[in-house]
Amino acid sequence: MNNFEKNAIISGLGISRTGRRTGIPGLELSLEAANAAINDAGLVADDIDGIITFGDTPPSDVIAGLGAKAADVGFGFATGGVITPVMSAILAVAENRARHVLVYRTVAMLGGAMTEQPVSALLNPLADPPAEPRTPGMRRKLKPFEDMDELVCAHAYSAANWLAMHCQRHMDLYGTTKEQLGWLAINSRRNAGLNPLAAFREPMTMDDYLASRPVSSPFGLFDCDVPIDGSIALVVSHADFARDCRHRAVKVEAVGGTYGSGGWFHRDDFPKMASVEAAAEMWARTDLRPSDVDVAELYDGFTFLTFAWLEALGFCEDGEAGPFVEGAKRIALEGELPLNTYGGQLSAGRLHGYWLLHEACLQLRGEAGDRQLVRQPEVAVAAAGGGPIAGCMLLTR
Repeated sequence: MNNFEKNAIISGLGISRTGRRTGIPGLELSLEAANAAINDAGLVADDIDGIITFGDTPPSDVIAGLGAKAADVGFGFATGGVITPVMSAILAVAENRARHVLVYRTVAMLGGAMTEQPVSALLNPLADPPAEPRTPGMRRKLKPFEDMDELVCAHAYSAANWLAMHCQRHMDLYGTTKEQLGWLAINSRRNAGLNPLAAFREPMTMDDYLASRPVSSPFGLFDCDVPIDGSIALVVSHADFARDCRHRAVKVEAVGGTYGSGGWFHRDDFPKMASVEAAAEMWARTDLRPSDVDVAELYDGFTFLTFAWLEALGFCEDGEAGPFVEGAKRIALEGELPLNTYGGQLSAGRLHGYWLLHEACLQLRGEAGDRQLVRQPEVAVAAAGGGPIAGCMLLTR
């Protein structure tokens, strides 16, 4: 691929109300975020000529709600994991198929369940499944392996189980500790305290972290992201719109995405994941290096995923993510690599990587409020995904 991303900017940002079990319809949240992003870019709905989303509120409903006309441009880039729609939007404006593309992601706390089991069963990984559980997609592929090792594979119905195995292997190989995972969660909670939209803002101590209930060893409750209701929207525009943006435009420097080799478990370099290939592709598309990055917003569906991204992106060597975050000084707002500055999915809430992008742009624009970095960042990285899917983006001020 040529460097198509350099022809694109992120011109507008929008976020809806957020909360837990709000009961607000998804379309209402989507329209809140979409209208905010369009206005933030200094545009009106009729300026939007492309739209794309990631499997939630249908684009036709959002376009109707906005009273606009826009083509679905959800194709062209297929390997960016959950942020594939953003990369597809970038490609669409670079190829002049659209000038302004609205990208949004809307989630509901209890929506999108992969089975029809009772919620109580989903919350308890040791509960017996129903007689004929529905195990679509990845779970169906795992079912034949459940009898191989009752202790490891039985009832592995959750990403928590799959990623816990990656984390345990990392611990066995490199001596990574539970407390090191805890420092990441503590740092995220500290940052969330400065974010009025965050789900959990109360301070967390190491004792609090270690006392949280087990989920899937070595993960406890505070190693897992926080389900919320909410929506994030971005407007991706052609680079020549930068001078007309209502706010400072954010430039797209490089992107990388992959489905990864070996799926979840069959990699020669396990416990590495697709993040390794995604990061390598991104760095191959820019002259910037990890040392140039001023702020990192890295996927934290589980604490270990952030460790995997720190190593994949080259901020530390293999096996050194634990020591890198230990003490939470290096990753603090005033540290050498401020990390997940809005509180991340561990404390602010899970919006499937889109809040990471939103925050990276706010920091580059100098508009992150009480959590704005004192040293104005010039380069940010946002990365989402884990296991066999991953995508990352390098953004500049």
